[in-house]
Amino acid sequence: MSNTYRESCGAGLENEEFVDILEERRHSSDLGHALRTFSPHPYKGAESCSNADLNKAVLESQYLRYIAKEIAAETGSSVEEVREEACGILEEMSQNLQLKCIRLMGFTLSKVLKRLYSGIFVNMEGLNMLQQSIQEHPVILMPNHRSYMDFLIISYIMFTYDIPMPFIAAGIPLAGMKLVGQVLRRSGAFFIRRAIGSDKLYWAVLSEYVRTIVKTGIAPLEFFVEGLRSRTLKSVMPKLGMMHMVMEPFFKGEVYDITLIPISISYDRVLEESLLAHELLGIPKPKESTTALLKASKVLQEDYGSMHVNFGRPMSVRHLCEGKINRCQYNLVPRDLPQKPSVEVQACVSWLANLMVRVQEEGSVMGPWALMACLLLQAPTIVLTEEGLPWQELTDKTLWLRKLALDFGARLNWPSGQGQAPDTDVMSSTVALHGSVVNRKSGRVFLVQEEEPARNRPISPEEEMISTAAAVLMLASYRNMSLYIFVRPALLATALHITKTTQKDELLAFFCFLRDVFSNEFIFIPGNSSQDFEEACFLLKKCGAIHVSEQEVTVSDAGLEVLSFLQALLQPFIDTYQVIFRYLCENEVHVHAEKQFLTAVRNLATELILSGELHTYEALSSDTHKNVLSALQRLDTVTKSRASEQNEYTVNKAAVRRIDDILSGKIPPQMLHTTPEAKL
Repeated sequence: MSNTYRESCGAGLENEEFVDILEERRHSSDLGHALRTFSPHPYKGAESCSNADLNKAVLESQYLRYIAKEIAAETGSSVEEVREEACGILEEMSQNLQLKCIRLMGFTLSKVLKRLYSGIFVNMEGLNMLQQSIQEHPVILMPNHRSYMDFLIISYIMFTYDIPMPFIAAGIPLAGMKLVGQVLRRSGAFFIRRAIGSDKLYWAVLSEYVRTIVKTGIAPLEFFVEGLRSRTLKSVMPKLGMMHMVMEPFFKGEVYDITLIPISISYDRVLEESLLAHELLGIPKPKESTTALLKASKVLQEDYGSMHVNFGRPMSVRHLCEGKINRCQYNLVPRDLPQKPSVEVQACVSWLANLMVRVQEEGSVMGPWALMACLLLQAPTIVLTEEGLPWQELTDKTLWLRKLALDFGARLNWPSGQGQAPDTDVMSSTVALHGSVVNRKSGRVFLVQEEEPARNRPISPEEEMISTAAAVLMLASYRNMSLYIFVRPALLATALHITKTTQKDELLAFFCFLRDVFSNEFIFIPGNSSQDFEEACFLLKKCGAIHVSEQEVTVSDAGLEVLSFLQALLQPFIDTYQVIFRYLCENEVHVHAEKQFLTAVRNLATELILSGELHTYEALSSDTHKNVLSALQRLDTVTKSRASEQNEYTVNKAAVRRIDDILSGKIPPQMLHTTPEAKL
């Protein structure tokens, strides 16, 4: 493939030029690339500021002085002791960006990336706009988070194109890795503890550190709005703490504007695919260490296809917040004093964070494998493990699904047209790339199960099931990469299937119910229920699946295949939620400790799968179990409290049973509130 191409078949990509940045690396010196002159154009308002200057500005800020006095008064410590503790926190946290370390990283990554990927495609228009934005306002880089490779690749691209290196928010476990932690710190990473809780001083140091970076504009700030890496490869509900911190300088009028850059990183194949599946099954993640990294070096022998990095259009916070927030409230308190965000501010930050994740989704580039995974998972598991799915059937359905995805606005990385490989070759090479998940033999496609180590006893049904479940969850992760395209039409297809009604207002009520229940699984912008319903109607009408009038939505004869596919796409989530509802309603206990709950739910799902009553191996996923608890808490049917070392949940069984009855179709849609944003 040439080093430049245009995605001609994806929505919105007609004029976006993607360049393979590895092409030049394959034909020129990596050492020359690392040692070349690096001359970025920084933010016009930024003054030269060393790392020591930055830390000093944080420690001497009026805000931190005020907090130190407060804590000293509350704890009986001296102000000096509190400030000394703050100094220790800052030392543990702060980055120490050094160009020589960036050059070392650049050289090493050039070697590693060429071994792992056939190409890394970057949209140049977005990169050029980023370069311009950095000179005008403080910039916040907001990539999605699917792999440990994410923040390395952003820095690598910025170094390659002479753009100022970002300061990157990273988890504290990475700092503990010998040598690697130091390299990351000197490459611009600053490290945040995972569990901050109510540590007032830590919050103060972190927020002042972040605000100072934003206010001064000394470097772009990069953080993952989803918080942790997604273990399911679908978008995660955003965490709002860091978002509040980066927005505050604008709210307080300390900067005229802030520019947000959503970045969509898409992988053909993810390095951690097997690790993620096992984590979801409750197998602990290996501790992040340099030794573990060296042991993982065998990944360099594997092929991970290509990667797409799509720098989104710069978004002005000033423009986005217009009419959404009254900043006058900040004039009533001195800027340097802490101020609890109002309900209005919290709603605005939540809306913005969800919007960023939606824009990341819309900017992601999907390969053929995400579509093939959707279809493979709709076949019975026993077919995939024993009989195999006919190759011809899979390829025919994939081409059908490609058309549907394009109708729905997907950005698809599918080489087609003159001079490109035939569709069958594209699908064959895709299956070959994912040989860790499926293999093709004798015209059929089979699920690959892990080879069991030699043992003296026969394998138990539970062990065999876990082996199958790991393969299914790997497949489900790749299907999840496409769900953002299909989820709104799928909610409407499910509403049509469960309610059997054609009345538009009843379908809207049920659609809003489903959207409410599954808001921890999929990203929905708060307050947009009616727009999401209209979008679902529009897309299903566009592909000929339904007819829409002012009062009715009816299914066309040609629409049954589309609606059946979409409804089956959501079924694993519905099945898993219903297993947990059943557990909560049938269990005599009203208060559940989180760890025991997760174990008990997994045991119930295992039992139901082995008995043949449940066919969804995805019901074993711990992330979905946690999402159900969060959803029920959000819907006021479960109350969360902290007891000793873990969370406890008090269950309102009648309310959970009502949700289960609605989801099962036992309560007709006429009984639901028709107000789009009504609580259940």
